[in-house]
Amino acid sequence: MLFKPELNETAKAAGEGVTRVAGRARRRTVSILVTLIILGSLGYIGWRAMQQKQAAERVRPDLSVPVLAAKPRIMDVPVYLDGVGSVKALNNVTVRAQVDGKLIKVNFKEGQDVKAGDVLGEIDPVLYKALYDQAVAKKAQDEATLANARLDLIRYQQLAASNAGSKQQADTQKSVVAQQEALVNSDQAAIDNAAATLSYTKIIAPLSGRAGLRQVDQGNIIHASDTTGLVIITQLQPIAVQFSLPQQQIVRANAAAAKGTLAVDVFGNDGVTVIDNGTLTGIDNQVDITTGTVKLKAEFPNATFQLWPGQFVNVRLKVETLSKALVVPTSAVQRGPAGTFSYVIGEGEVVKAVPVTVTQQTETDAVIAKGLSPTDRVVTTGFANLAEGSKVTIGSNSEEPTADLAPRKRGQRGERRSGEGDQKGQTGPAKAPSSAAPGAAKQP
Repeated sequence: MLFKPELNETAKAAGEGVTRVAGRARRRTVSILVTLIILGSLGYIGWRAMQQKQAAERVRPDLSVPVLAAKPRIMDVPVYLDGVGSVKALNNVTVRAQVDGKLIKVNFKEGQDVKAGDVLGEIDPVLYKALYDQAVAKKAQDEATLANARLDLIRYQQLAASNAGSKQQADTQKSVVAQQEALVNSDQAAIDNAAATLSYTKIIAPLSGRAGLRQVDQGNIIHASDTTGLVIITQLQPIAVQFSLPQQQIVRANAAAAKGTLAVDVFGNDGVTVIDNGTLTGIDNQVDITTGTVKLKAEFPNATFQLWPGQFVNVRLKVETLSKALVVPTSAVQRGPAGTFSYVIGEGEVVKAVPVTVTQQTETDAVIAKGLSPTDRVVTTGFANLAEGSKVTIGSNSEEPTADLAPRKRGQRGERRSGEGDQKGQTGPAKAPSSAAPGAAKQP
């Protein structure tokens, strides 16, 4: 079937009309997008100009900004590594009976401090005393036989010497004497065994410590095979704490331990108060692959019994001391796009943002490696309206860093460590304002 020429021309004209309409639509869309981009750019430029104008209005050269300031101090600063651990008894013994029998006496009170050698309990000794007496009597009997055999040996030897008796008989009697001597020695061994068994009827404390709860009451039959035992004795003075450090700190801890004994502090329940001071006694020989940590053990005197086995504690390990370090309050260290900086008050009470390098920082104090000098004055409070070149008025209150930069509480103590100050964000109470960032970024 053939189409007519008129129909072909009509279809062609319709297609050209659709193409023209689509082209106009595309051009209209592009025009709208270009217009929106231009309007957005103009709006952003206007917003920036308004922000700069507002910042300029806030920092008027004829008005001074009230601030608090502090001077850096030179001091020796200890460096600590934080860890979390648990208290463990230095020695822990389950006191068990070594013989079977009836428990006729208990000589301790639950929770009592006992000394090594104290009699904690007594088992009925009647049976074991009888066995001991029997062994002693047997030895006495054999000793009497031995004495008679020795007399006979002397007689036979005299007869043999005068040829009145045979030498064979004398030699035989000599063998009888030797057998009897061996029997007496065996009897002595039996006596020693019976005496040891009899002594086991008294249950002795093997070490000094604190007795726990009694596991067996008086009057019960106890056995040497019992797993519970009579009582558990725990040594509380001294006491041990086992804690963990990240595997990244192993090299540092080992290097410090090679130089001498390391001090370890343990914190109380508030995470702030140091309740005991001890020493590091050992470092584990492998890393726990499940946690990526290494275990360490420290020993503490525990003079006031504030440490208890099973208790979870925060500890800190002193690895070194920074000699004559420059220390400022942590609030004086701000952070901008170019890194950490501090506002230094110069001539005419005008501030300048100076880049600083922080080697160690906590929630209260920071050690500055580069950027400040002991004669500088740094702003610690009043950053809201502060910017590069602002004139300031220093308040009467002053801040001085403390000598101890050790962290005080995990999660709240500003757990910044050596070399981390220039990599992490500000942890102090004061934050760098947005208006300070441009000024900091301009610093070299």
